[in-house]
Amino acid sequence: MKSIINSEQAPTAIGPYSQGVSYGDLVFTSGQLPLDPITMQFPEGGIEEQTRQSLQNLKQVLEKSGATLETVLKTTCFLARMEDFAAFNVIYSEFFGSVGAPARSCIQAGKLPKNALVEIEAVAYMNK
Repeated sequence: MKSIINSEQAPTAIGPYSQGVSYGDLVFTSGQLPLDPITMQFPEGGIEEQTRQSLQNLKQVLEKSGATLETVLKTTCFLARMEDFAAFNVIYSEFFGSVGAPARSCIQAGKLPKNALVEIEAVAYMNK
């Protein structure tokens, strides 16, 4: 059965979508922008700070569903500028490590919502 995931620890959706959806043991998150859940603003700084915030938001949505960063199977990462790829990877590795990290696609997007530098979505499973 499909369940909607809504974490108050992550930013509210800025459109007609859910933060995440689970079906069976699988969790599908919407793309997480680097919005602070309280101020709904981007953190000061650049790609590093925005990546960290996006991943914190992703973590909150996953944990609300019963999944964790450790149960992520696949991420899709959208960058506004591919020149940020190396700096993005440094922060991404802090959350997922380099050995046993999830499968990943990382692409440059033409333009992200609210002119974000990064957006990250994931597919995970619930650890039952």
